[in-house]
Amino acid sequence: MNMLKIGFIGVGGIAESRHIPAVRKLAEKAVITGVSDVNHHRAQQIAETYNIPGVYENYHDLLENVDAVFISTPNKFHSEISVAALKAGVHVFCEKPMALSTKECDEMIKAAEDSGKVLSIGYHYRFMKNAQAAKKVMLEGEIGEPLVIRAQGLRRRKVPGWGVFTNKELQGGGSLIDYGCHLLDLALWLMGDSVPVEVMGSQYNLLSRTPDQVNLWGDFDHTTFEVDDHVTGYVRFENGASLLLETSWSANIKEDLENVSISGEKGGLDVFPFHLNQAKHGLLLNSEAAFIPGDDNPGNPQAENFIDSCLGLAEQVVKPEEARRVSMLIEAIYESSLSRSSVKLNERREVEK
Repeated sequence: MNMLKIGFIGVGGIAESRHIPAVRKLAEKAVITGVSDVNHHRAQQIAETYNIPGVYENYHDLLENVDAVFISTPNKFHSEISVAALKAGVHVFCEKPMALSTKECDEMIKAAEDSGKVLSIGYHYRFMKNAQAAKKVMLEGEIGEPLVIRAQGLRRRKVPGWGVFTNKELQGGGSLIDYGCHLLDLALWLMGDSVPVEVMGSQYNLLSRTPDQVNLWGDFDHTTFEVDDHVTGYVRFENGASLLLETSWSANIKEDLENVSISGEKGGLDVFPFHLNQAKHGLLLNSEAAFIPGDDNPGNPQAENFIDSCLGLAEQVVKPEEARRVSMLIEAIYESSLSRSSVKLNERREVEK
């Protein structure tokens, strides 16, 4: 088997903490040969720390020397760099969200189709053990058709005070596009092929624009805070199912809450922690899993699936068309909040303008 030569474009915290260690565990299939970052000193440090031979000031030069790249830049550059890599004949793993708009997503998908290369998006919640167990239960029809889905990703006073998370120009948004997207993607994946047709949403940031912040994840300037810190959404599907989404960096709640809960015609389930809830034999049954197989670190199977997909050894778990659907709904939630009305999706599954 030929070794896959891997490059990294953007070597901030997520690259160093998740993706680089995961790729290094797959030394029999892949090797990291180059890194590039707008902070060239940072790129040099990473290369020295992890014994990576190539450091490139211009990511285009890196693309000429690798088979695949991991892109971990601010959201604004996801589409531009992904398209350039795919056109250069390089497989792409791009961190979530896929892009800032469905138009950019479409450009990425077309570039992947034209090149015949793999394009995968970093929705690593799908690779969590509980999520894999929930997907198996859904596929085996244990709860029947999903009716009502609740996706919640709520943190108490944890606005990221590092990086560019609160920079609207670079990130496109706040808690929804950064955190809620994971729970939204997971919910959609578990539902299967349900087609969204209408969206309502509201976004808030009053709390993070008040002085005297109590924030557990570092300091930020409340006077320049312009992204959302709390978002609610309601999605109606063609088959009548509905999804209720709530996400926040800084909710005034008792404690953090993270879960996807699905009520179906035959039963229901919760993902975190995993529960299967059914009515059988004249009883109400709540089942817990005594054991769930899999890796405790979802970054490992995520990297393995991408690399195996590049090598033709596996099918992608996160397909670009699915990641596009998440971006479409995020775009619709933001649009609904601005217009203060529901947003319908047209036949191309885009936000109607």
